[in-house]
Amino acid sequence: MATVTLEQITKVYRTDREVLAVSNVSLDIADREFVVLVGPSGCGKSTTLRMIAGLEEVSQGTIRIGDRVVNDVPPKDRDIAMVFQNYALYPHMTVRNNMAFGLKMRKVPKAEIKEKVQKAARMLGIEHLLSRKPKQLSGGERQRVAVGRAIVRSPKAFLFDEPLSNLDARLRVQMRAELKKLHRDLQTTAIYVTHDQEEAMTLGDRIVVMKAGVVHQCDTPLEVYARPADRFVASFVGTPPMNFLDGRLRQIDGRVCFDEGSGVICLTEALSKRLAGRVGQPMVLGARPETLSLDGPGSSGSPGTGAQAPANRLPMRVMVVETLGREQDVYLLTHSGAQAVVRVPADIQVTEGANVQVCFDPDRVHLFEPGENGVNVSLDGQGARTSAA
Repeated sequence: MATVTLEQITKVYRTDREVLAVSNVSLDIADREFVVLVGPSGCGKSTTLRMIAGLEEVSQGTIRIGDRVVNDVPPKDRDIAMVFQNYALYPHMTVRNNMAFGLKMRKVPKAEIKEKVQKAARMLGIEHLLSRKPKQLSGGERQRVAVGRAIVRSPKAFLFDEPLSNLDARLRVQMRAELKKLHRDLQTTAIYVTHDQEEAMTLGDRIVVMKAGVVHQCDTPLEVYARPADRFVASFVGTPPMNFLDGRLRQIDGRVCFDEGSGVICLTEALSKRLAGRVGQPMVLGARPETLSLDGPGSSGSPGTGAQAPANRLPMRVMVVETLGREQDVYLLTHSGAQAVVRVPADIQVTEGANVQVCFDPDRVHLFEPGENGVNVSLDGQGARTSAA
């Protein structure tokens, strides 16, 4: 086991032009920690993982595994094990030989190889598959073999590059649970790459949200969800994504409010004081779908706690209702043409095409600077919410 430290890592690809894939990334990954790199396609997460593995050269910066700088250390000597998206199994070898191959290349004694393979197979529930070849296995079984091949190495760190993306939805959920249990049992440092934010939230002790080669936020899943650092993180993490409404700050009866045009949302007293000097400036209000409620002739709902004041409602028109079992997502259109979604219990009757009042809880809204990556101004310098609660 070991720590993994990235110090201002940059990767530039030079072909006919320079392409900046990763820019000035610094991370401290603790011993036995499970860290997930997540972001959209092309954000630099896989490139970062490949630099840790030694499969890509570092253009600038330093990578340490434990106390050793590994920038110039070949992959085979970094004492890491990598699990790939495409399994990378040898088709002509049995499961047993696939799992044992790396140890044989290191001239590990046969008795030790047998013991390690049996132990890993028992942990993964694939003892009955050891005599089969990859073509005789399902996708989930092949992925278990790939993980088993990594386990027998007893590496300082496991690297996972989107290992579940080729599996169907049900199997992905099952394998997520198995990987989480496996990490708990092995107590080994793990770095995991995925584009699936739900996968990141369920697996990681911490998640690193990346875009265009830059880390936008690194924190626990709960903190990233509840206190997104900027508008990109807020939009990427969460399903359905956070709602965003454009407007301006106004002062009404001594309180700073967000004016959307068709209505106003009064801010908490603490946030009002902080933003008193920004009255008149454009701002973007964000609210998670589950923090909103419906009221009006088009629904049988009622405003949630903290949203009873008329000032904290906006009129919208119901466009589509999606039933999800116990819940339903109500897609709406504001008077300015912006889209929003509210998640409410399934027993609330909502009529498509009806006009409703969408109720906001001032303690659960966020304010962002304008722009795609606008900073969350609802947070203080330590990332804490500025709220009356």
